[in-house]
Amino acid sequence: MTKKNRLIYLPLGGAGEIGMNMYLYGFGPKGKERYILVDVGVTFPDMDTTPGVDLIMADPSYIVERADRLEAIIITHAHEDHVGAIGLLYPQLQAPIYCRKFTAAIARNKMEKNGQNPDHVHDVGAWPEQITVGPFTLGFMPIAHSIPEASALVIDTAAGRVIHTGDFKNDPNPIVGEPYNPELVREISKDGVLALICDSTNVFSPSKGRSEADIGPAIREMMVAAKGLVAATTFGSNVARLKTLAQAAADSGRKVVVVGRAMETMIANAFATGVMTDFPPILDVEEAHDVPRNKLLVLATGSQGERRAATAGLARGKYRGLELKSGDTFLFSSKTIPGNEVSVAYILNQLAEKGVNVIDDTSGLYHVSGHANRPDLEEMHRLVNADLVVPMHGQYRHLREHAEIVQAKGDDAVIAPNGTMIELSHGGKHVESVETGRTYLDGKPLIGALDGVVRERLQMAMRGHVLVSLVIEEDGELLDGSWVQTVGLPDNPRVDGGLEGQLEDEIDKVLARAKKKSLASDEGIEALVSRTSNQVCKDIIGKKPVCTVLINRLMVE
Repeated sequence: MTKKNRLIYLPLGGAGEIGMNMYLYGFGPKGKERYILVDVGVTFPDMDTTPGVDLIMADPSYIVERADRLEAIIITHAHEDHVGAIGLLYPQLQAPIYCRKFTAAIARNKMEKNGQNPDHVHDVGAWPEQITVGPFTLGFMPIAHSIPEASALVIDTAAGRVIHTGDFKNDPNPIVGEPYNPELVREISKDGVLALICDSTNVFSPSKGRSEADIGPAIREMMVAAKGLVAATTFGSNVARLKTLAQAAADSGRKVVVVGRAMETMIANAFATGVMTDFPPILDVEEAHDVPRNKLLVLATGSQGERRAATAGLARGKYRGLELKSGDTFLFSSKTIPGNEVSVAYILNQLAEKGVNVIDDTSGLYHVSGHANRPDLEEMHRLVNADLVVPMHGQYRHLREHAEIVQAKGDDAVIAPNGTMIELSHGGKHVESVETGRTYLDGKPLIGALDGVVRERLQMAMRGHVLVSLVIEEDGELLDGSWVQTVGLPDNPRVDGGLEGQLEDEIDKVLARAKKKSLASDEGIEALVSRTSNQVCKDIIGKKPVCTVLINRLMVE
C-alpha cells in the first residue's frame, strides 16, 4: 500500500437505525477510491410519518455520483432490509451483484420484478472461495442468522483485512442453514484483522442467545394442548422457524397449510437452492377444508401487522376460505419490530374479539432472535481480536452501547452513524461527513424524502384542504363569484350556507374590496384568498387548511 491509498468505510443506511442497510467501502487515493457497496435494503413506511409511501430505502446519491468507480454490490443475506431495494436502485448503480446461492435467487426475483436483468446477479460459494473486484478480495464466511446462507464478509485490501459481520447469531443448531462456527472465525482472523464492523441489534440483551433448536419442544407441546385450529405467523423469510413450526405440527398430528406469497416464495427458493431438503407435507388451501380443525396448522404471513397479509385477513374475517373461530389458537412466533406495535396490537385485539387464544413472544418460549446478544458479541470480539471495532446495524443508542463495551476492555471502537466516513487504515479517523437521507418508492416513481410530496400529503391529512376556483374578467372583476370545495374538513350546519358557503361569501367580499393592483397578479390573488380561507376556517372549525387557488382569466380578443 502506498501512503496515498486509504481504506474508507461510509454507512449510508443502517447505522443509527435498524433497517435500510447500505454500507460503502472504498480503497485508493483520496478522491479516486474504487468502491464496493454492501447491502441495498429497505424499511417500511407508517401512516404517521410516510402516508401512501410503499417502501423506504437509503439515499444512494453519494455512490451514484461515483458509480463509474463502483466495482460491485455485495449482498450479505436475503432479508428485505438488506436486499429489498436492489431492483429499484440498480438502474442508478449498474454494477455486478455478488451473493450466495439462496440470496442470489431472492435478488434475481427482485431484479426481474423491477424490469432489470437478473443475469447481473452472480453466485459465490462459501469461504474459502473468494472473488476479486478491483482492489478488493472478498469471501463469504457462513454465519448463523434467521435466514439461510447469511454470511459475514471477509474483505481484503492492501491496507489489511476487514470482517463485516452482517446480521448474525451464535447458534450451533439453526435448523436450516449453516451453524455458527467459532473455529472458522478464529482461523480467518488469526493473521490479524484491521477492523470488525459488527451487528449491534441485541447489544442490550444481557443473556447469551438461545438456539432455534431450543423452541421446538415448547411449540410442539402448545400444539398438542390446543383444542381447535392453530394458526402461526413469523417472518416469512425465517425458513428455519417455518420448518420448526411445521415439524411441531406434524409431530402433534396436524396437517400444514401455508397462506401468503412471501412464505411460499421463501420455502420454494430454499428447496430450489438446496439449503432445505425436507419439510413436512403442505396441503393446498382447498384441501384444508376436509381436515378437522383440531388437526390443522395454518402458517400465515403478516407477523408485523401488514394490512394486506394473511394474518390481517384472518383477523378481519376469512382469508382464502379459511376462518378462525372461538377456541382456536394464534401464535405470534416473532418479535414486533419497533414502530409496528400499533398495527400488531390492532390485529391482536381483532383476534381476541373472535375468541381466539392469542400467544405472543412475551414468554420467550416460542421465539428466539436472529441476532447476537451482548455475551455473543463479546465472544465475536475475542475471536476476531480486531485492531478496531465499528458498531453497525442499530439505532444510535445501540452503536454507543456497543462501542462502550469494547472500550471498557481497553480496546478501540469508533461510532460511525450514517454519513460518517472513517478511514479504517488510519485507526478509524473521521475524515468526512456526507449528507445522507431517504428515498421513497411512492407508487411507481422514486422520490427524495425532501422533495415535499410526503410533507404536502401530511399537511393535507392533518389540516384538510380547501379548493377555490375563480374566473377573473379582463377588467379584473370576479365573474359569477368564487366556487369552493372542501376535503377532509367538518362542516358546521349551524352556519348559514355551511362552511363552503361562508368561504364563498367572504372570498367574494374580500376580492370585491381589493385594489386592482392586488388583483393584477395571480400571486396576489392566491395570497389574499389563502389568508381569507385560513381566517374563516379558523373562526368556524378551528383549523387552518391547505388552500389551493385555481385562477382562470378571461381575455377578450
